Amino acid sequence: MATENIPKVPLLRFLKHSFEILKNPLPFHHENFRRHGDTFKLQIGLKSSVVFSRDAEFLQYVLQKNQRNYSKSTIQTQDLAKYVGKGLLTSDGELWKTQRKLIQPGFHKKQLATILDSMQHTIETELQKIETDKPFDIFPVFNDLAFQVVAKSLFSGAISQEQINRLQHITEAAQKMLVRELRQPYLNRWFRFSGTIQKYLDLVEESREMLRDIVAERKASQKRENDLLDMLLDARYEDGSGMEEAQLIDEILILFVAGHETTSNALTFTCELLARHPEVQQKLRKEVAQLSHANSLMEKIKQATYTTQVIEESMRLYPPAYFIDRVNLEDDSFHQMEFEKGTSLLFSVYEIHRHPDHWEDPLLFNPERFSDRTAKNYSGFYFPFGAGPRMCIGNNFAMYEMVLAVSHLIQHFEIKPKETPIKTLPLITLKPKDAILHFKKITPNNQRLTTND
Repeated sequence: MATENIPKVPLLRFLKHSFEILKNPLPFHHENFRRHGDTFKLQIGLKSSVVFSRDAEFLQYVLQKNQRNYSKSTIQTQDLAKYVGKGLLTSDGELWKTQRKLIQPGFHKKQLATILDSMQHTIETELQKIETDKPFDIFPVFNDLAFQVVAKSLFSGAISQEQINRLQHITEAAQKMLVRELRQPYLNRWFRFSGTIQKYLDLVEESREMLRDIVAERKASQKRENDLLDMLLDARYEDGSGMEEAQLIDEILILFVAGHETTSNALTFTCELLARHPEVQQKLRKEVAQLSHANSLMEKIKQATYTTQVIEESMRLYPPAYFIDRVNLEDDSFHQMEFEKGTSLLFSVYEIHRHPDHWEDPLLFNPERFSDRTAKNYSGFYFPFGAGPRMCIGNNFAMYEMVLAVSHLIQHFEIKPKETPIKTLPLITLKPKDAILHFKKITPNNQRLTTND
């Protein structure tokens, strides 16, 4: 697919390491980058290949400078879309442009300010599930928290806990099935003919029916909740019409998928890093104490500069969206590399965020690198929410949620020191693995806890 001047990794090497790739592809890709440089071509079949790159300038070119010549790959536009529909994340071309223009106003900062109280209440409720003074897996708490925040932000009180739990189960089950399809393509015929894929499609249809009922009840009630569902129902195209029901359900499903998993991953990795850096916990706790007199949650978020830096540095080291895929619509070239029309490109955000050419001490957790003085220096090789016209529409939503969650957690809990390496589970997103931490409750009388307590 690409011309001969790009280093190649042969099919035999791919097949030899297929089992390792299924478990965790990151070490395999890292070794290939080490051997071949910032861009290489991986043969994954007799006639199919993928160009992998950790060239930040190349990624900027694809996402921004020449973005009109690139579309998302079939992994999102077809494979993922069959489970979650054609929403913002999985659509392309004119449909994407139309939907983005329609939905964008609902994610402006002023609009998001109206749901911060609900977000904060949900965070406080969910963090009460943390068990203290014993080893505790924090990921399920953050996973539930993020899903609850999305559900309450979308539907206010119009959704039951039973419905939330069922939607969460279906969403996560469908994504696990998709991972199996992508990493075991040689089993795809079996998945189809055995009815395995259909079983998950039936589950997704169950979730769609549930969402249709919720939407119908909202319309029938004629009651306004000023939540994201109201925003979606109010949105109008240029001809004055609203979204058809099928498109509305697609967008809601996308918000559940994109809005909960990446946030729960990032919050868990942040806690893992804080456990290995108690001095950062102390700085966070000092900032949170100073923010206790903020007049509003939005003001608190704006003033939580160090908390924001901690989250940004966490997403540098462990970006939830750790790969970005694109396909060129027409022949193209970049820095003496030429790409025929239809070349599959996969950019490793994980590798770009750790590239020694861009970052001083790239493996070091150093939130101060994102201070106002230096953050602008990294804009060309920092992509936690993508870049260009297709930058994640929910980036502000996610950051507000994470700042509030970290602030509340660090105010009420100490994370005891931990030294073992952080484990990852790369699936559709970069997930944490075995995030077993030890929490200690902080009461008003012991706010001055030190790491020796």
